[in-house]
Amino acid sequence: MELIRGLHNIREKHKGCVLTIGKFDGVHLGHQAVLRNLVIQAKNLGLPSTVMVFEPQPEEVFTPNDAPARLSRLRDKYEQLRLLGVDRLLCIKFDKAFASQSARYFIEHLLVDKLGIKFLVVGDDFRFGKDRQGDFALLQRKSEQYAYQVVSTQSFRRKDCRISSTEIRAALANGDFNEAQAMLGRPFAIAGKVVHGEKRGRTIGFPTANVLLKRCKTPINGVFAVKVRTGDAYLNGVANVGVRPTVDGVRSQLEVYIFDFNSQIYGQYIQVEFYKKLRNEIKFASFEQLKKQIELDAHDARQLLCIE
Repeated sequence: MELIRGLHNIREKHKGCVLTIGKFDGVHLGHQAVLRNLVIQAKNLGLPSTVMVFEPQPEEVFTPNDAPARLSRLRDKYEQLRLLGVDRLLCIKFDKAFASQSARYFIEHLLVDKLGIKFLVVGDDFRFGKDRQGDFALLQRKSEQYAYQVVSTQSFRRKDCRISSTEIRAALANGDFNEAQAMLGRPFAIAGKVVHGEKRGRTIGFPTANVLLKRCKTPINGVFAVKVRTGDAYLNGVANVGVRPTVDGVRSQLEVYIFDFNSQIYGQYIQVEFYKKLRNEIKFASFEQLKKQIELDAHDARQLLCIE
């Protein structure tokens, strides 16, 4: 699958496509139904299937304090879209300058002149252009003039599929990972590159793999029983997502203690799948108290994950 980052990287060869526009946060089962139908439509028309997303997401620009927690980063979306057979992912830098362009300019310059859309799938609540003046009705009115067809994502989604990213965030906030998995079609996971930390965990017998959370907010916080994919291995462990208050941390990150594992994996990408929340993140008065609690957490996680 081709990744096109930025308007400046759109070339003449990219003109002519079947397009959908959205956040696709989490790429849940509802999204997957839309995307599979998009791919089918593209094949029927003999055109590449293309997904347009914005980075950062509009709420993160205009109302960062109220922006919803991300279920997935761009890298995660790319991988899920690739598995679904999408041909291209177009990532547009979203800023106030881009948002100030008129709705007409968005249609004529980007959708028609640059991308040459022949078929467009968007939500019927999709808004675009300066002051959000563009809407689904405008796209419909312009479709005859510019020779493209536009349909709502509702018609591309299974009739019984009422899944939303908001519902998944709510399930995660409640610690209901089974419900989240049912809506995502896979376990909720966070992936990223293992970075060097302060290496304090190893001093108390619990070395961790550390992953920075490159997102404005994370939908979960606390200590969890997890499964970890690293290379070809699929391992068990216990993870903390948060700021690490015992060491006065300020930046949210993911720390994973992988059971019965001694290999060096710095610089490698791992995927951490969350199965059960054990407790909230709390501040301990000493490292010794933290060590005792991690021992309890590891014991509980091993039992939950059915490890002898």
